Amino acid sequence: MTGTLNRLAPHVLSLLRIASALLLLQHGTTKILGFPQTQASGISLTTPGGIAGIFELVGGVLLLIGLFSRPTAFILSGMTAVAYFMVHAPQDFYPIVNGGELAALYCFVFFYLTFAGPGPWSIDALRSRDA
Repeated sequence: MTGTLNRLAPHVLSLLRIASALLLLQHGTTKILGFPQTQASGISLTTPGGIAGIFELVGGVLLLIGLFSRPTAFILSGMTAVAYFMVHAPQDFYPIVNGGELAALYCFVFFYLTFAGPGPWSIDALRSRDA
């Protein structure tokens, strides 16, 4: 059983990267493209939320396809940490109360991906095989 789990671990890493990217990408598409329509749709690009939307959209796409995954994950980890401390932490100390669980979890998932890499299902992996 352990052998099977170890053999599948790189593929599950790719799944974690893809799922995280798709979930983050929604934040960018609603802010920048207005889809799906939410309270954040149509936000000004000059606001902190609008700037975050650009990071979420561009970074989400790059992470989804696995291109420049490590630097992208590092930047997104920092962006979500800033979001947590600017938006959520001032409301209350506890993430369950301040609504910051998602930002905190994104921060640590992206930080992990910075070190673990994108996994085998990525453009980065294809590019490293060509080198």
